Formats: sequence, C-alpha cells, structure tokens
Amino acid sequence: MQILLSSGSPRRKELFSLLGIPFQIMAPDIPEVKQNNESPRNFCMRISKEKAYVLSRQYPDALIIGADTIVVIDGMILGKPRDKTQACAFLRLLQDREHDVLTAYTIVLGKKHTSKVVRTKVRFRSMTNKEIAWYVSTGEPMDKAGAYAVQGIGSLFIEKIQGCYTNVIGLPLSYLYEDLKKYGIQLHIDSR
Repeated sequence: MQILLSSGSPRRKELFSLLGIPFQIMAPDIPEVKQNNESPRNFCMRISKEKAYVLSRQYPDALIIGADTIVVIDGMILGKPRDKTQACAFLRLLQDREHDVLTAYTIVLGKKHTSKVVRTKVRFRSMTNKEIAWYVSTGEPMDKAGAYAVQGIGSLFIEKIQGCYTNVIGLPLSYLYEDLKKYGIQLHIDSR
C-alpha cells in the first residue's frame, strides 16, 4: 500500500520514519488561514483534513496522513514568526507560563477516515531579554510554530511537558500508530 505523508515539515518526516514504514512526502499548497470565530482546535483539525483530502483526491488508493501543529496561549495561535522581532515577542509571551501545543492528524484511505487532535501542555521557565535575544539569534525559532523547538536549543527553557512529547515536535507518534493499526499498518517485528 502506498503511504503518503501530506506535510513539508522535516520534523514530521523524521518522526514518521521512526515507524520503519515506507512512505513518501508530498507537501500540498493549501492556505493555512484561520476563519472568523474558528477555535484553535477546529482550525488545526480543518487544516489536517484539508492536507489529507487534497492528496486523497489525486491518489485515491493511497493511505494519506495530513497533520498540523499549532501553539496556543490565551486562545491565540502562535504560528511561525515572520521575523526576529515577532519571534522575541512570542518567547516573551510564552516565558514563565504554560501553553498548549495541538497537533491534529487525519488519516484517509478510500472512504475510511480518522481524525484526532492531541493536546500537550508545555511550561517555559523565565527567560531574560538577553536569553531571548540569544536564542532568536541562533535561527532555530524562525521556522517553528511558537518560535521554539523542544527537541533543540529551546529545550534549555522548557520546565515541564505534560502529555505526548513527540506531539510538541509535530506528530503524536503513539496516538498515530494506534490509529494506523486500524488500517492494517503494523511494525515489522521479528519473532525470535
């Protein structure tokens, strides 16, 4: 069975490859714009569905996985910062507080589909303005939702994670694997 990961994220590609299942990457070009009065959870879910369904129309016999990850604080979505000034502002907002990371994924195979949103709580430590400026100067925050990478330098400032760690990176592997089993996808385990 052909498996397509509908995402351009190098982190998602790396995480999905941990399953040891052959797959291909195809990144659809869909607008990721929040609609009026759309909750962060619904926005995240809608984008994951759009990513999956746009490819399922082109590859009706393939198993498609679409995913989207957002950082939410005070009901506000923090996307990828547009510049260093916004990255600093995001980090000032997150520091010494708890926020949510939501990843939605949608699996589509023919007429069968599964969608889920997984939430992980992340708490940042206090950060000085010098620490924020230094972290932004590393370049790591610039292509990350919320302006940080939990698996990188950003881990220096994370006090606590409550929930699925890989969810914060961009794909809740344990949840996804459980759902993939319903589609006949299994790990190749040697029976010795």
